[in-house]
Amino acid sequence: MAELRHSSSLGSRSSNSPLRAGGAAGDEDSSSPHVHDHSPNGGDDEDGRPRHPSRDRDRPICLISVYGIVNHLNAPYLCKKDGIVLNCPHVKESPSPWQNPLSATTSWKPCAERRIGGISDLPPENETNGYVFIHAEGGLNQQRIAICNAVAVAKIMNATLILPVLKQDQIWKDTTKFEDIFDVDHFIDYLKDDVRIVRDIPDWFTDKAELFSSIRRTVKNIPKYAAAQFYIDNVLPRIKEKKIMALKPFVDRLGYDNVPQEINRLRCRVNYHALKFLPEIELMADSLVSRMRNRTGNPNPYMALHLRFEKGMVGLSFCDFVGTREEKARMAEYRQKEWPRRFKNGSHLWQLALQKRKEGRCPLEPGEVAVILRAMGYPKETQIYVASGQVYGGQNRMAPLRNMFPNLVTKEDLAGKEELTSFRKHVTSLAALDFLVCLKSDVFVMTHGGNFAKLIIGARRYMGHRQKSIKPDKGLMSKSFGDPYMGWATFVEDVVVTHQTRTGLPEETFPNYDLWENPLTPCMCKA
Repeated sequence: MAELRHSSSLGSRSSNSPLRAGGAAGDEDSSSPHVHDHSPNGGDDEDGRPRHPSRDRDRPICLISVYGIVNHLNAPYLCKKDGIVLNCPHVKESPSPWQNPLSATTSWKPCAERRIGGISDLPPENETNGYVFIHAEGGLNQQRIAICNAVAVAKIMNATLILPVLKQDQIWKDTTKFEDIFDVDHFIDYLKDDVRIVRDIPDWFTDKAELFSSIRRTVKNIPKYAAAQFYIDNVLPRIKEKKIMALKPFVDRLGYDNVPQEINRLRCRVNYHALKFLPEIELMADSLVSRMRNRTGNPNPYMALHLRFEKGMVGLSFCDFVGTREEKARMAEYRQKEWPRRFKNGSHLWQLALQKRKEGRCPLEPGEVAVILRAMGYPKETQIYVASGQVYGGQNRMAPLRNMFPNLVTKEDLAGKEELTSFRKHVTSLAALDFLVCLKSDVFVMTHGGNFAKLIIGARRYMGHRQKSIKPDKGLMSKSFGDPYMGWATFVEDVVVTHQTRTGLPEETFPNYDLWENPLTPCMCKA
């Protein structure tokens, strides 16, 4: 692994927002990346000579045309970028609000699982290059990504990985340990042919407090999205010298296009196969899912809505939202206290807020979400599971959404206090329940960015693309919301056209783009 050098010249990152026009209207084949022109020379033969009518009558079917037709029929369903437009193959199926087209879900299959019956070429624990240790910081989903990256880095350097420690988060005040949330035995066993993993710092290293506190035992100069070669050239020598090193900080310290594809596939293996929640968390989540699917007395589909409109999110966004003068004044005081450098004297914030809204960088308000969902065709009776923190503005802010979709529930509504008592010991356990209920929903809707939504959408794609994962185009929607002359029918058309390709359909993983939201290119194969 240490000798492998990997080229990353794969181009620049593309935007993921489609134009409202959605391609050439009325031309079904214009949206397909698999249409072939089987007559490159018009009326001439391949050698440039004019075709002879009598000779054409007697010749057999053109092999090139047959090959092209077969190739088109066998081509996998794959959406492709044309600038900022995402063009997807035409399908004959009638659109469904609950599922992506079946033809879009049969072309690709997961292929990051471990090899069955393979022979491991890993050396024994005491013959690796040394030990690497990390603190997985942040919330549950940021920690999950850090764990995947830690396994990948250990593989790159042929090092033994010490089970990552979930660092106490300063915001959530949580003290969850790895074994409190994840199945450690499964994690170590599933990856036994990829990376050596041990539960604790080896006994021969007596001064455990020295890790993360001594500069001699900590690598602190790792840049964001570092290449695999950086670890080989700069970190590996120190591990060989000291035998055990801590990496700090470790958030986003491994790139994507600048590492071998086998390493990206390993990260998928960790994320989708090795990292499993404890059985009791899985069982409770399955119970919540079952209750969501039977809320009407008969089997019913349900939607999961990840609503990012907590006070901290609203404040950090520096966007302007509907509210009274008193609310806006209190929010300004809050921002000035929490982010004084960004707030400055506040004079520039109005223009900044307008610009961010135009660029689609503001969280959607609950009322905006309601209007978008209704325009997409979801009826008032839709069962919606809401995963969110305490919504800024409380019930008044939630009223428009609840009026249009009264069947809104949370895990606290579905389960009794006693059922959730054991999970309240760790904030991350409650977050894990939300994660699993959203993951297994028929439709998942995100309202703002973040690792939670990113991992959910990626996992649902990896599971086969059948389940819809709706990612609203907030930039284009802001223009529609801000147009006082737009009628409802025009708005509905705007929403439908804008989002017909933003439902988690198969598309290539973008260059310079992380694989957590779209794992297709490194981690999926043609079915």
